Amino acid sequence: MAEATDDYPAHLATYTSFNKLVTFGILWIVLLLVSMALGLVGHLPLLGLLLGVGGSIALLIAFAVLN
Repeated sequence: MAEATDDYPAHLATYTSFNKLVTFGILWIVLLLVSMALGLVGHLPLLGLLLGVGGSIALLIAFAVLN
């Protein structure tokens, strides 16, 4: 039974990492959909491109820096 309590920190770290990955994926998909909507439906392709590229870079930096 002592081994079961030793595995808890590893499981918690795995759960936290997976949660960050899923959150990043959802936010990135939403960002891309908004950028495509601005470019295609809103007829603002330059703003959509800047938002898509800048937002992707900002998401990558934010998730790399923040714990």
